Amino acid sequence: MENSEGVKIESTVVTEEPLISALDIAPFIVIITVAYFWYFKRDKQSSSSEKKPYTIQPSSLSSIEQTSNSSFIKKLKSTGRSLVVFYGSQTGTAEEFAGRIAKEGARYKMKGMVADPEECDMADLVEMKEIQKSLAIFCIATYGEGDPTDNAMDFYEWLQNGDADLEGLNYAVFGLGNKTYEHYNEIAIYIDQRLEELGATRVHEIGLGDDDANIEDDFVSWKEKLWESVCSHYGIEETGEESNIRQYKLVDCSEVLPERIFSGEISRLKSYENQRFPFDVKNPYLSKIAVNRELHKSGDRSCMHIEFDIDGSKMRYDTGDHVAVYPKNSSELVDKIGELLNADLDAVFSLLNTDEESSKKHPFPCPCTYRTALTYYLDITSNPRTHIMKELIEYASDPKDQEKLKLMASSTPEGKKEFHEWILRDNRNIVHILEDLPSVKPDLDHLCELLPRLQCRYYSISSSPKVYPKSIHITAVLVNYTTSTNRVSKGVATNLLAQLIPTNDELPQPTIPIYIRRSQFRLPPKSQTPIIMIGPGTGLAPFRGFIQERDYARKEGREIGEMVLYFGCRKKDEDFIYENELQEYVANGTLTKLHLAFSRDQPEKKYVTHLLEQNADELWNIIGEKSGHLYVCGDARSMAKDVHSIIVKVVMEKGQMTNSQALNYVKKMEQQKRYSADVWS
Repeated sequence: MENSEGVKIESTVVTEEPLISALDIAPFIVIITVAYFWYFKRDKQSSSSEKKPYTIQPSSLSSIEQTSNSSFIKKLKSTGRSLVVFYGSQTGTAEEFAGRIAKEGARYKMKGMVADPEECDMADLVEMKEIQKSLAIFCIATYGEGDPTDNAMDFYEWLQNGDADLEGLNYAVFGLGNKTYEHYNEIAIYIDQRLEELGATRVHEIGLGDDDANIEDDFVSWKEKLWESVCSHYGIEETGEESNIRQYKLVDCSEVLPERIFSGEISRLKSYENQRFPFDVKNPYLSKIAVNRELHKSGDRSCMHIEFDIDGSKMRYDTGDHVAVYPKNSSELVDKIGELLNADLDAVFSLLNTDEESSKKHPFPCPCTYRTALTYYLDITSNPRTHIMKELIEYASDPKDQEKLKLMASSTPEGKKEFHEWILRDNRNIVHILEDLPSVKPDLDHLCELLPRLQCRYYSISSSPKVYPKSIHITAVLVNYTTSTNRVSKGVATNLLAQLIPTNDELPQPTIPIYIRRSQFRLPPKSQTPIIMIGPGTGLAPFRGFIQERDYARKEGREIGEMVLYFGCRKKDEDFIYENELQEYVANGTLTKLHLAFSRDQPEKKYVTHLLEQNADELWNIIGEKSGHLYVCGDARSMAKDVHSIIVKVVMEKGQMTNSQALNYVKKMEQQKRYSADVWS
């Protein structure tokens, strides 16, 4: 959502026309004004080049801290840089990778900078050839069903619609994707090919990172070969410098007034006390939890039905959209870090970028306390990447701990194996590393610089705005399990949500920051169009909203098409969520058919895919003969792939097509938005 601009139109009164009209005078006024502004602006810029004393001001990742100059070329030229690394990032990983590449550029005599394409005039790429030995690198994630990330959308469209001459531009691309999704690294592949079509020179082959496997390993392997290609292309040699250069410097903010200190806000200071519409990724809405109830009837697992109150927020959502929830880390883990590092978590500090030209002045909203940073801004529960292992080496006083960190930071087969087993397989986070390598005592400010940002979590909305315009519903499984090191691993968002239980009306209700993310997962425009919904487990969530919306239309007297739902869970008497609701929709005719698979209620496991294979005639009748829509929601790794294979097989057999024809038919369904998937891995 963006702010709209109002245009004020003033009325005029017609009088007797003077000898020299306003139209004659206007051009002269404009010329004089422009000349005056140009002269004094130039003088101001000249005088401002002198170094000014630094003062700490509350700041964040919002647009107010970004430079008004969108020309990255001017920045490169004015600071003597030749390397720019652009990132297209939805969760922060691509931005992190971009920063690591830019930092390493110094080892190859290429001073680098990181740039957000959303904040740059990407048409300036045509001028890269004016900078000697210049290089543009793109770390680009593919998001959703083959879409660009939000901050790379404009750049992607510019490449699609433009025909700029990029001859002389040297480039390389690393893509971030997930092989369980059909459109694996589609955006990065397109950008790599399109840049070449426009005349640019590929310095190194594209790298494709797979987040379903080990994207860190993919990135490190590609990066090492990238620098080999760079050295060969430009005829340069590595300086051999391995020193860890800090990107941010610590600033003591103990004298800053309390009202100027961030306390968990995402962007604007005091934004939770003074809420302003519109609400988005940088300005979430602090929503009350209206309902939080258990959906499972028994068993040792938990599935929550949660309703966020949005009454009075002006927020609007459509059926099929997602809601983003901003979590916070548990106080237990935060306190543990303070204990392990013997640090004062309530000290107020700021991290200031040592690169004065960078638009990103701070890694997170500053100034704040260490406790705030570790609670709201930093990811302390995910598996740290290899570059963090490398940075921790200098803080290890025990030679054994040093060697272990060096091994895991290396790109040798032995090092990769150790990192995979000790970090990934055993699911260690930074707290576990500090516990298990007791001699490692990093400076807390450096650790805050190294750790990635804590990201919001997305959930499919399980309600219809037609029925629930003042609330947003989600369906979330509580993540809580024991790892191989006998530690309990808890989902950051779901464990926080589990604690937010509404109380009686006399007490303040629990709140959590949220915003709405638009989706392409939509019901057909016509309510008469028949649909098939396939959603085992919490994959049922968006379909609950679909059914509510069609039920609302039916009650209004409108004709609705067939609605067929395939739902599966482990046991009918344990985790059959929303059972009563679904049975009621079947009874009133909104839900035409409800196919159920309870995998563990009989000796042989039974899944929704088995039911799909048994109902080939029904499937073809709806998607083939009636041109209906098919929707899949849930696990991308196995379920969604199996469903796709079954649909292709049904089209082959019932549509009397060859395998190639069936694949093309299903592909056309996807292009026409008749086959949609909302999946995760």
